[in-house]
Amino acid sequence: MPNHSTNPHCPDWATALLNGFSQVFLQRHPLCGLLCLLAILLTAPALFGGALLGGVAGLLTAQRRGYAKADRQAGLFSYNGILLGLLLSLVLPWSVLLPPLIIAAGGLSAMLTQQWLKRTRGPRCLPAYTAPFVGLAWLLMSFTLPPSPPASMEMTIANLLAAHLSGLGQVMFLGHPAAGALIALGLLLANRRAAAWALFASAAGLAFALSQHENATALSGLGGYNPVLVALALSQQRRPWLSLTGILLAIMLTPGFIALGLPPLTAPFILACWLIQASGRAWHQASLDSAPCALRGNHPRLR
Repeated sequence: MPNHSTNPHCPDWATALLNGFSQVFLQRHPLCGLLCLLAILLTAPALFGGALLGGVAGLLTAQRRGYAKADRQAGLFSYNGILLGLLLSLVLPWSVLLPPLIIAAGGLSAMLTQQWLKRTRGPRCLPAYTAPFVGLAWLLMSFTLPPSPPASMEMTIANLLAAHLSGLGQVMFLGHPAAGALIALGLLLANRRAAAWALFASAAGLAFALSQHENATALSGLGGYNPVLVALALSQQRRPWLSLTGILLAIMLTPGFIALGLPPLTAPFILACWLIQASGRAWHQASLDSAPCALRGNHPRLR
């Protein structure tokens, strides 16, 4: 994640929480996080409380359990809780049980993230990404009704442009194009290269869904959010072929989860990134093993 110094105009807890919202998009940038927060408040206010509650629960759990302050400030213990709060607010009706459920889910996601971080600090380890969110969400959604399918929409230029932006918003279950526009602005402020790749990936997901005649999925932006996340994750390596391969993998993996009866959520993004990273490391190790002995002895990485 990009490094940014702590904002002197924000308390530590506010900076950490805003960073948690930006970490949903693999950025560490409080202003990007603020725009993500505004996207929820302005386009889906019913989800706003759940998102805040999930993020705060993760942050407070990390603080009470003494997890590393640098990781707390980076938002690493909040973003899974934010996604869980959004999802639970979306699929469950309001009741007195909903806030405790969000708090418990957000706190548990922080503990799972900490366990992953403890075991994966080495350069050869795979990042957690949103794995705690996906695992807990699959468990929780097994006790809820499946979400309603997207409504059909007319194929117009305006709806296509709106769907392109909605591909960014659907990362946080926001189908309104204004949410996607606010998120795109936040990404531009945080990392222009990442923002460009995210917009390209959303267009790629939209085009693929249309090619499969899945117009409702395409025009709601649901075909774009996993490619967007893959592009954001892999664009930091500055190797375009990796990002393109990852985007294609995420698109191709999504129907597999649906066929298994699992809501895809962000699982195609996670699996695509893990496959790309694991393949790269395996290829690198194979190249080291096949290097001539004389070369291996003279190179510090080959000894």
